[in-house]
Amino acid sequence: MPNAEEALGRVPLFSDLSARQLRRLAAKLRERQFSAGTTVTREGEMSGVGFFIVVSGEATVNGGGREIGTLGPGDQFGEIALIAERERTATVTAKTPLNCLELPVWELRELVQRDGELGWKLLQHVVTLLLDRPSP
Repeated sequence: MPNAEEALGRVPLFSDLSARQLRRLAAKLRERQFSAGTTVTREGEMSGVGFFIVVSGEATVNGGGREIGTLGPGDQFGEIALIAERERTATVTAKTPLNCLELPVWELRELVQRDGELGWKLLQHVVTLLLDRPSP
């Protein structure tokens, strides 16, 4: 498996975690491979059970009926579904063979329930993001 701790440490949501916490989180990751053309997540679906970090390959991101962007190695998607367990906000489709690390929501939930400090750091990060958002 690629260096999962390093990959997690580059994810803004997890960037404030300690090395020990990243190690515990990395142990919960699993490798997922998708063939070119495979839909990984579909906008509007409630199947938001995973957060993904792209290890290799490319994927397109579509939302609201238009292409929003392209994902490549080091990019991540699914953090909203990971925390909020809500509908997917975009469709992500493998443009090429795609190799990802996936963190299922139940694995993160279990870690947060066991490690209050980890949960607190994640909460602080989310609040910081909300406070830093431009006003409407």
